[in-house]
Order: sequence, then C-alpha cells, then structure tokens
Amino acid sequence: MGSPCLPQIPPLPRRPAVANKLAQFGNELHSGQRSFGFVPKRRLWLTIALALVVLAALVPVVRGGFNLGIEFRGGSEFTVSQVADTDISIGQQAIADAAPEATDVRVTNIAAGTVRAQMSELTDDETLAVGQALQSAYGVSADQVTSSFVGPTWGAGVTQQALVGLVWFILLVMIGMALYFRTWKMSVSAIAGLIFTIATTVGLYALIGFEITPSAIIGFLTVLSYSLYDTVVVFDKIRENTEGLEKHRDTTFAEQVNLAVNQTLVRSINTSIVGILPVGSILFIGALLLGAGTLKDLSLALFVGIIIGTLGTLFVAAPTYAALRLGEKGVREHTELVRRARQGQVEEGEEREDASGQQDAPVMVTVHSVNLDGK
Repeated sequence: MGSPCLPQIPPLPRRPAVANKLAQFGNELHSGQRSFGFVPKRRLWLTIALALVVLAALVPVVRGGFNLGIEFRGGSEFTVSQVADTDISIGQQAIADAAPEATDVRVTNIAAGTVRAQMSELTDDETLAVGQALQSAYGVSADQVTSSFVGPTWGAGVTQQALVGLVWFILLVMIGMALYFRTWKMSVSAIAGLIFTIATTVGLYALIGFEITPSAIIGFLTVLSYSLYDTVVVFDKIRENTEGLEKHRDTTFAEQVNLAVNQTLVRSINTSIVGILPVGSILFIGALLLGAGTLKDLSLALFVGIIIGTLGTLFVAAPTYAALRLGEKGVREHTELVRRARQGQVEEGEEREDASGQQDAPVMVTVHSVNLDGK
C-alpha cells in the first residue's frame, strides 16, 4: 500500500533582490562595516553648508527680493472659472486694455479651467472694467468671475507674527535641547541645523521664484519641527554610543559619533520618503487638480523643507556637535590614548591593579585532529 499523497506546500516567496540589498546595506551601516564620512569630513560639509547659507542670503538681494504673494504686497485679485482656453496672454491683454495703469500684473493658471489675475490696487471703476474684460475675453458668465482686494497691512501683520513665532521657537528649542541632553553643545548644534534648513529653503524659494504666501510660511515653521525631530533621534543615538566611552580604548569619540549618524541614516531616509510621498500627493492634487492655492503653497514648502531638513541633520547638526566636543580636553586625551593603543604603545593591563603575584602565562594547546567516530 503506497503512502498517502501529502499536499505540496508552496515555497515561501523570496524577498526581492532590491529589498535584500537594502537590508544588507542597513545592516552594514549599523554594524560599522560600511560607513559614510559625516564626521571625518566635517570641515568640508560645514564649509559647504556655510557657503549655501551665504548664497541663500545673497539670492534675494541679487534677484531684487522674494516673489511675495498678494497677501504681503497687497492688490486686487480676479479668479476666472470654467475657462475653455486658459491662455494667460488673453487675460494679460484684457487687463491692459481695461486698466492700462495697473502694475505688477500676474496672470497664472492655478487649476484645470481656472485662471487667476493679480495686480496693483484698482479703483472701483477699474475693478468693474477688468472683471467685465476678463469675462468677455474668456467667454464665461458674470458669476464665473470673482474679485477681491487684500491690503498690505494684513501681510505685514502676518510677517511680524511669523518672525515672533520663529524667535520663540528657536528659544524654546535651545532650552528644551539643553535640558533634555544636559549639554548646551547639542542645543547649539541643533540650532545650526535649523538655521541651515530655513535659510536654504527660503533661498531656494527666492532662486526659483516660488511665491511666498502665509501658507508657505506655515510650511516653513512645520519643516523646522520635522528637522528638529530628526535631529533629536540622531543625537539620542550619539548620546547612547558615547556614554561611558572614556572607559574604552578601542574607539574614539569622533568614530562613535560618525557610527551613530550612519546607524540612523536608513531611518532618516525612510522617514523622509514616508513624509515626502503624501506631501507630494497633496502637492499634485492641490496644484494640478483642485487648484487649491493654500494646499499647493503649504505642500510645496513641506516638500522642499523635508529634504533639506534631513540634509541639515546629517551634514550640519551632527558634524557641528562633533566639532564642538572634539575641542574638549577630555575628548582630546581619550583620542590620543586610543591612537597610542592602536600603535601598540599602551599595554592592555595598564589600568588594572597590580596583582600580588605574577600570573602564569597561558598555555596554548593545538589540537591537530579529533575522530569522533572512533574509526
């Protein structure tokens, strides 16, 4: 009688080769087999970061300022909906004919079938004339054309509140970081990373010409919170790796800081990707489909800032902390001890107490072959 046929169990699906490589890459970073020189090349990274901050400060000066939204500069705004032909030149010509004295005219497509026109402040008669001209030019009904006016004082108030909020944020971050990590050097390093993040993000806005609106400013402040969170995680790993380091002679402070940054590198990248994907979706939907200017401005600031914030943590905050600590006397002495130990100038038993008698030298036994089968 033959044995019963057992059902075949399908083999477990293999992990994709890319996933295996990524997992191996993360394991090598965590174990120290693979390493990127965030701390050894700290002078290079900090020099590049400083140059980027200086360039970011010069860009608005060279380009004549930022591309401020109408909330900051003030003026009249028209929105034309359900437009068949969204050619902006049609709107520009209509405005030029209806209000030739209008300045700073900006006609843009903000969504499918929607055109927005912004310009300097118009009188009531000019507002009526421009609205009728846009209606006629784009061939829409009167209820598809809306107009509004924004005074520059409102934008000035928003700017002042944003600056006050930024100052308070930085002060609270400095105090909180100093209390949490019990060292002001981590606090200063975190602030250096935040300054790099906000300066380069705003500088990139000025370089490309992205419009700065109240929603964009809210995005900038939100990015600072994200960057701070990423920095705290990296610094917490640095504290873990360097705690009690003075008792060991096999690794230096700089090496442990660099190891900590590499160990959290994959996590930082994954967090950035997880944050960018939904923000990118909101940016696409808000800008191209819904035409929601608030969603577009907020998500664009977040999209750009998350990427720069991650770079600020890895290449500015952590190297700055290492640079501040490497100047300490205790760290310098420990680094020298490690260097001498690696050169064979410091014996292992230098820190042990003298024993009452000399210990016997260990006996080395070499086993050539063992036959466990007894044959």
